[in-house]
Amino acid sequence: MQLKKTLQAVYVLIIAVMAMGTVVGKYAGQADAADHVFGSWWFCLLWAVGLAVAVAYFVRQKVHRPVLVVLHLSFAVILLGAFLTHVTARRGMIHLRQGQWVANYITKDGAEKPLPFTIRLDKFSISYHAGNAAAMDYTSEVTLNDDGNETHCRISMNKIYDNYGIRLYQSSFDDDLKGSYLSVNADPFGIPVTYLGYALLFIGLIGMLIDRQGTFRRLLKSDLMARPTVALLLLMSAFSSLKAQPALPKATAEAFGKAFIVYNGRICPVETFAIDFTKKLYGKAHYKDFTPCQVLTGFMFWRNEWLQEPVLRLKGSELRTHFQLDEYVAPMRLFGQQGYILGPYLQDAQENQDAFSRQVLDIDDKMALLMDLAQGRTLKMFPYAQRNGRADWFSPADRLPRSMPKAQQQYVRSIIGLAGGLAVQGKIDMLNDLFHRLRKYQYRFGGSTVPSQTKVWAEKVYNHVPFATLLFIFNLTLGLVSIGFLTRRKGYACFAWLMALSWSVLTFTLALRWIISGTVPIGNGYETMLFLAWLVMLLSMPIMRRIRLMTTFGLLMSGFMLLVSHIGQMDPAITPRMPVLNSPLLSLHVSIIMIAYALFSLTFVSAVAYFLTARSQRPQVAKVNAQLTGLSQLFLYPAVTTLGLGIFIGAVWANISWGTYWSWDPKETWALITFMVYAVPLHVQSLPALRRPVGYHLYTLLAFLSIIMTYFGVNYVLGGMHSYA
Repeated sequence: MQLKKTLQAVYVLIIAVMAMGTVVGKYAGQADAADHVFGSWWFCLLWAVGLAVAVAYFVRQKVHRPVLVVLHLSFAVILLGAFLTHVTARRGMIHLRQGQWVANYITKDGAEKPLPFTIRLDKFSISYHAGNAAAMDYTSEVTLNDDGNETHCRISMNKIYDNYGIRLYQSSFDDDLKGSYLSVNADPFGIPVTYLGYALLFIGLIGMLIDRQGTFRRLLKSDLMARPTVALLLLMSAFSSLKAQPALPKATAEAFGKAFIVYNGRICPVETFAIDFTKKLYGKAHYKDFTPCQVLTGFMFWRNEWLQEPVLRLKGSELRTHFQLDEYVAPMRLFGQQGYILGPYLQDAQENQDAFSRQVLDIDDKMALLMDLAQGRTLKMFPYAQRNGRADWFSPADRLPRSMPKAQQQYVRSIIGLAGGLAVQGKIDMLNDLFHRLRKYQYRFGGSTVPSQTKVWAEKVYNHVPFATLLFIFNLTLGLVSIGFLTRRKGYACFAWLMALSWSVLTFTLALRWIISGTVPIGNGYETMLFLAWLVMLLSMPIMRRIRLMTTFGLLMSGFMLLVSHIGQMDPAITPRMPVLNSPLLSLHVSIIMIAYALFSLTFVSAVAYFLTARSQRPQVAKVNAQLTGLSQLFLYPAVTTLGLGIFIGAVWANISWGTYWSWDPKETWALITFMVYAVPLHVQSLPALRRPVGYHLYTLLAFLSIIMTYFGVNYVLGGMHSYA
């Protein structure tokens, strides 16, 4: 008994220290957290004590099932590998300048260590996404010399050099593109042992699901899970007329919206930029009766008039109270007798993290957007193929290439001003012709950088139909209505077909984003929320034939996920991925992690449903509560399995891309915390409190907080390498 209590105490302490370390990293810096918390001797000792106590308890329990032995052995091997990495790995950095030989690398503490070869940078290059300055990959072409034997190789993001017991990774580069930084990692002992641990973990987790003697297989075969469900879910629900003038006619504004622009690192229709422009300023895609393209061209061609429109939304009450402003104000309202009223607060706002400072910076960003538009800096609409054959896109405010013909330079400089003159004079026919010629210019000089007709069509459909908004309303409404049909024999089946329809529409939505961006749509927070809702419905549909309740679960959970993405406004743009994200392991890693989150969310819904019905004395409700416990456990086992697999695949990806399989980044740390938290209810034989439904559901209800922290807390509070997601 004492051994078990000691193990529990150490387990909780390890989780608490890891959580504390991520907070330390937020305020003291990730490097300090890595040195003084995660890399400290006492943290290593804490893990060693936990491992020793766990082994002793495991032996005392006399566990003989091979699957459980392999699963628990994997954690011991992984910890051993991590310790070997900690004490034996050598890391550093090489700074190369083109044409110069280098024989040493610099360690973290500034010491020089010899390389087993000399290395020379022959050429550094950056490849870009079509038509803009968004980097797609960084490549160093180097020569290695080992006693006169020269080897030529290319090192780029996600493509390392591995030889002589050392691995080289592309890290950074000099501004003049004549120099490159390569990360050096030599870990001959830690990586093989850790990878062995990952292999054992994979075998153990999969074995846990297929083991005939295991709890998961027993749950699948239970009579309780095979019977149709009668359930009751009670879930919470709380859910100027004068037109400004002047503006372009809608048809003319939409004609301009069909032209292309470089926006957020990719080439897209101006309409997309106009939608985000309007959302940024006003918080909605439309202002009064004006379309986004009318709003954009209004600020372009009638700037003074539109600066008087109350189109600027001040989201924070602190800023509004301080300056005595309404929620919606005209941009000119921010200028008083002393000039720009936010000016005196900007420097302090950069240093502070309070609500007022964040609101000041948010409004200043919106004003900067208007200023950039007025000066033409955001209007990168004019392609030109330079001598290297790559077509770059320029704005009227850019420094144009000397090789560009003077007549073409004049066209780029004057076309927007000419369009404004025609707009003010009301010469709409001429303006329509001008926009038509602009598009012909873009196709002529943009070459392969101009989006295909398929991409243009996909983006037009995506821009004009708010799929995610419609689906969250559709799914939540159906989910709530379906509750009233749970006790009826007829009518409930139609909800399954409607969920299948919703899933098909969401699939189409994700396909559109895939076509538009050219990559799997799981690269940012908005996309992963859509993907998570898609997975919840996909996982629910095969089960709902046997378990009717799954239809309600799937509709409500996916609806809430789509609602979160809608409320959070996590869809500012569709952008190219960072170079390090251009790896096939990304899709696998994120997809598996999202499956785990979807399954954990269903255990959360089961817990909510249990406590909402727990006080009822009706026999039918008692059956429902019994099934909710079994259903939650049925979700729990594959959820823990997929989360574990996702973590180790992410570690392999990190090792390939960054040279280290574990760096105690906040996201990966909280993913480990979540894994450890949800592993607890798998050990109900050792934890009597979790054998009772009340204790089990209370635990899974609270455990979901770790999911919220991992997904939202890291992205929006703690930051780190994963905060781009």
